[in-house]
Formats: sequence, C-alpha cells, structure tokens
Amino acid sequence: MAKVSLSKSSLSQQTQQLKSYQQFLPSLDLKRKQLMGERARARAERLALDERLAAARQQITASLPMLGNEELDLNALVRVKHVELGRENVVGTWLPTLQAIEVDVRPYGYISKPQWLEPLIEALTASARLRIEAMVAERRVALLNAAVRTVTQRVNLFDKVLIPQTRENIKRIRIALSDAERAAVVRSKIAKKKRAAEGLAQGQV
Repeated sequence: MAKVSLSKSSLSQQTQQLKSYQQFLPSLDLKRKQLMGERARARAERLALDERLAAARQQITASLPMLGNEELDLNALVRVKHVELGRENVVGTWLPTLQAIEVDVRPYGYISKPQWLEPLIEALTASARLRIEAMVAERRVALLNAAVRTVTQRVNLFDKVLIPQTRENIKRIRIALSDAERAAVVRSKIAKKKRAAEGLAQGQV
C-alpha cells in the first residue's frame, strides 16, 4: 500500500475511504450469502438428478433383465443429437440453462426387434435427457463455486485488509497531527517567553 501523507487533507481522504469501505462491505457480504444459497440449491439439484439417473438405470435393469441375454446390437441405439443452452443471471453470475434436447433413435425394424425394445428406447431417451441435465447442473455448481470464491476474497480484502489498514492510517495521522499541534504550542510558548525576556532586558538597559 502507498505511503500515507501525515496531513489534514490525507486524514480527510482516509476517513472518506473508510466510510466507503464500510458502506460497501455489507452489500458485498450479502451477495456472498446469496451466492452461497444459490450454490446450495444447485448442489441439491445436482444430487437429485444423480439420484434420478441412478433410479432410471436401476429400473431399466430390473424391468428388462433380458438385456443381458439377448444378442442384440444396442450400441448407439439412442444418442443426443442436439442440445440448446440458454443462460440466466443469478446474483450477478451468468449460469447455463437447458432450453431443449434433441434425441436421435437409430433406425430399426419393427418386425425383427422384440416387443420390449420400445420401452427400452423410452427409458434410454429419458436417461439421456437426465445425463444432459446433470451436466448442466454440474456446470452451474462449478460457476457458483468460482463466484463464491471470488466474492469471499473481496469480502476478506475489505474486512481484513483495507478497513483495518485505513483505520490504522487514520490513527497514525491523528497522532502525528496532535504531536505537531503540541509542538507548535510549545514553540509558541518558548518564543513568547524569549520575547518577554528580551523586552525585560531592554527595559533594564
């Protein structure tokens, strides 16, 4: 931090800076708390999507046990063709939102395939959508983590560095000005006594 001048103008400047810091800190801390709340919600949403995805996979396994026995080529049967993302501003942080998902089903013959293939395709399509939702949710959590970290650093900068340092500067300036004022008073008294002594000496002559 730059060296502070021990003057009245510097005292005024430091006092104004302290006032600004103290006014700004509460709003910054409020933003940090709001971001932490949004992050908690994003994490909960991410966890819920993970649970839904696990449940969907378990349901596929339980309702279609024949998948492990049938010699069918199910690779790339369902794939995500297109994902459209948007974004929203949450407490000053831009987060992705899922607008639309387009899923592509590989062509297959209705007669040559077993009857359980249609429910499987529906289940796989739902799982694909959940995976994309989970990816977007994970990205939202990561961005909110970064935002919380940045705002927390700023809060700490004001609370632990700028405000204490400015208070210390004000204290140093006031002490220096007070010392200078006392020294001036002492010099004035000494000069007054000297003049009085000189006047007395001249009167005696």
